[in-house]
Amino acid sequence: MIASFIADFFAGALLANAIPHFVAGTMGRRFQTPFASPPGRGLSSPTVNVLWGFVNFVAGVLLGWRVSAVSLDAPVHALVCAAGALALGLFLAKRFGAIYSAEESRPRQSR
Repeated sequence: MIASFIADFFAGALLANAIPHFVAGTMGRRFQTPFASPPGRGLSSPTVNVLWGFVNFVAGVLLGWRVSAVSLDAPVHALVCAAGALALGLFLAKRFGAIYSAEESRPRQSR
């Protein structure tokens, strides 16, 4: 039972992580990935982001719906999945907020 809830939590985290990567990639924008240099801070190409977002999506779906029992018929599992998405979302907001705040506070060079 505990293993099922752990799978639910990480399924939610993976699904939440898929969204910004897939969206940034499909918009043609570079975005941080673990494959950039430095990892998590450097920017990867839009193609890498689409692929990374898709991998996260597939892993989240497989973990949540094949390993566990996330569905609207099992509300406890769905809530744990949502908690995983919220937890990762808050963590990433804080982490990337610090990165972008530091970039925005740098003086811009005039042309």
